[in-house]
Amino acid sequence: MDYGKYRFEQQKKLKESRKKSNTVSVKEIRLSPTIEGNDFETKFKHVRKFISKEGAKVRVSIRFRGRAITHKELGQQVLEKMAEATSDIANVISKPKMEGRSMFLMLAPKSDKDKKKK
Repeated sequence: MDYGKYRFEQQKKLKESRKKSNTVSVKEIRLSPTIEGNDFETKFKHVRKFISKEGAKVRVSIRFRGRAITHKELGQQVLEKMAEATSDIANVISKPKMEGRSMFLMLAPKSDKDKKKK
């Protein structure tokens, strides 16, 4: 086998491996700690679409503005509600945690194995 053919085969293998690799994007949804029911449902539908159709991980963030930072438990409740609402299609990667004036929750799509268990 000559070098040109060898190089062609290597490029072909590299191209196939790139095709098989799957890049997972991270989408972000921003909420407020005092979000109302209908607004929550709308955001929930967006999260559901990102997870089920696009297969993306979702970062749900709550930004505390002004004095709202004193009521972190409200943000915690909203994030737990989102985690519970998406429990049928997503796993919680990281529990709600504070970073500066924001609180975050990471969700990832359930794998086929996880879906079969239920």
